[in-house]
Amino acid sequence: MVLAIKRRDNGHWEPPGGVLESGEPIYDGLRREVSEETGLQVEPECLSGVYQHLERDIVSLVFRCRVASGMLREGEETSECRWLTQDEVPLQMPPAYATRLIDALHPSPTAIRTHDGTRLR
Repeated sequence: MVLAIKRRDNGHWEPPGGVLESGEPIYDGLRREVSEETGLQVEPECLSGVYQHLERDIVSLVFRCRVASGMLREGEETSECRWLTQDEVPLQMPPAYATRLIDALHPSPTAIRTHDGTRLR
């Protein structure tokens, strides 16, 4: 199962995450964002994918994590948090986001993909 959030601002389902603060180490930002959006404290295990949004010049890193503590809850930016099965993921979000979560379920080599915000290229 994978963790997904429903954003308050647009109602879309996505993996939890966000932007690093200036000078913030990657793992610290990952822990902060997941905690803010879901209430869970996580520990990163491995990088599962690198995703480049070609139209907005954004590169996203996706990590497979384990839950260390906390209780699942909504946050300021999230109206809902849910554990999804692999079959549920593509029904909840566009391919550019669903693929990130599906890639994280597979322990094979780190995925490197490009997209336009919706579709993979």
